[in-house]
Amino acid sequence: MRIPDNLVEKLLLESGKVKQDQVKALREQEEKEKKPLQDLSIRNNIISEKELTKLYADKIEVPFIELNGKEIKTDLLKKLPERIARQYNAIVFDSDESGNVSVVMEDPDDIQALNFLRKQLGSNIKVFISTSTLIRTALDQYRDNIGGELTKVIESEKTEEDEEEAEKETDIAEDSPVAQSVNLILEYAIKQGASDVHIEPREDMVVIRYRVDGILREANKLPRKILNSLISRIKILSNMKIDEHRAPQDGRFKVEVGGLVYALRVSTLPILDGEKVVIRILNESSKAADFNELGFWGKALEQLNEAIIQPHGMVLVTGPTGSGKSTTLFSVLSKLNTPNVNISTVEDPVEYHIVGANQTQVNPTAGMTFSNGLRALLRQDPNIIMVGEIRDRETADLAIQAALTGHLVFSTLHTNNAATCLPRLLDMGVEPFLIASTIRIVIAQRLVRKLCSNCSITINPDENTLKRLYEAFGINKDLPIKKLNDLEEMAQKDNVNPASAKNGNDLSTSANSVTRLFKAKEDGCEVCNNTGYKGRIGIYEVLPSTEGLQHMIISNSTSEDIEKNGIQNDNMITMKIDGLIKSLRGQTTIEEVIRVTSTD
Repeated sequence: MRIPDNLVEKLLLESGKVKQDQVKALREQEEKEKKPLQDLSIRNNIISEKELTKLYADKIEVPFIELNGKEIKTDLLKKLPERIARQYNAIVFDSDESGNVSVVMEDPDDIQALNFLRKQLGSNIKVFISTSTLIRTALDQYRDNIGGELTKVIESEKTEEDEEEAEKETDIAEDSPVAQSVNLILEYAIKQGASDVHIEPREDMVVIRYRVDGILREANKLPRKILNSLISRIKILSNMKIDEHRAPQDGRFKVEVGGLVYALRVSTLPILDGEKVVIRILNESSKAADFNELGFWGKALEQLNEAIIQPHGMVLVTGPTGSGKSTTLFSVLSKLNTPNVNISTVEDPVEYHIVGANQTQVNPTAGMTFSNGLRALLRQDPNIIMVGEIRDRETADLAIQAALTGHLVFSTLHTNNAATCLPRLLDMGVEPFLIASTIRIVIAQRLVRKLCSNCSITINPDENTLKRLYEAFGINKDLPIKKLNDLEEMAQKDNVNPASAKNGNDLSTSANSVTRLFKAKEDGCEVCNNTGYKGRIGIYEVLPSTEGLQHMIISNSTSEDIEKNGIQNDNMITMKIDGLIKSLRGQTTIEEVIRVTSTD
């Protein structure tokens, strides 16, 4: 969709978000760079693509929809052939019993496209508009069978080579079957929302597995004979040594799928049956989620917002690998990222790119460790510092000193809960009074799978179910049912509601019982790939620094005493109870909460 420059200027000014001098500067940039005003407005963060499309939709009186391609059913998608859909950037996404069809287009003013669509679908079509990015992503849903496509690609390879034979240049060229196979594997991983791709050699095959919402799933099996070419192709893309098979290697590259840029972090490891490859997928085009979207609510949200606006001190986020710590810090730093502050980070690896922040990658080979990087950052006049992880006393001491000398410091630790974080620093040799005077807040977190908004179900629990539930979460023993009811009411006010719109205004508890539970549908549906879950959300416990906590730190109290004090005196909600509230509100299930918190 190309909006005329004059109309873009008018929309920007009418929105009230842009002043005349900003538009003038954009016009000058347009003249200099010879690029459309629409593209420059979005690129310079004057307005988002979604906001501009909404304004345009209102102007031409066409309803805007935030299209989610993954929720479009296959039978609807196939009402329009892929070739036509791509030609006109149009998607069928809904229909009713009367035969009315809803179509979303990038450019509803395209009369030729509209006439063709009416011939193809009938005259009863309702037209919507969405962003070009969302439409391109939805168009990728036409390709939904990785197994079939990979088989076609591999069978198209006319010549077979022995497993031990060295790879030829033609085998790993851009247009070779192996290169196409790699592209398909990555494309489908991104389409499925995978965070990691595992390419694993076995004795007689190569297994492809995707980690989706924290759970590994087998996606396909490939012939063993293509292993060497497959690994070599990935190594070339990642700038690794293709002739090194005995030592682990790391690399990275980027791909663009559906108009979005993804950074891929690649790791190879020699195993018994060959070389295994794991690829971590990070969406560089994604914007930071706000704290509510992450899963913060109630007092925890208030305490987090208060801690991150302090002029100095330390904020610690703790949890195991893959618990979402980097995502939380990315959201915090993005919120604090303004032109009048200097944000500097030292990370291993740099997972999220923050425009305007100075991000440094740890490189032990070159002497760039966390401690050396932090020492260098302190000479760079920072206001806010983020240290990827505190692993040793030297890094801990430097971070503490930075917090004492007027910097706001963010970092992570690997501990099971918030209370254990403070004794962990003591174990590293940090003085208790320094910990007490610098820590502003400790956040512990896990990720749980979210219920599918399309197929989640509710049940009325019987006596046996309630008994097991009360025992698992200490209800009426450590947590009175009345307090649980109060917490759920508070969560409801903060819009902690079911993944689907249904039952959003009802409570799952009363003053004396739990009256409703949410469950995942056993076989799921098309939207959630038959799992019953789609996406993930955080469960948290937030331990603020209070006078009582500071006294406990100085007196070397145990983590159990610190946690008990936080619950009794500071009204801290543990991760387990936070997860329970979210399961009662229909965002996840009891089983998920127990799964991720059972080791605590």
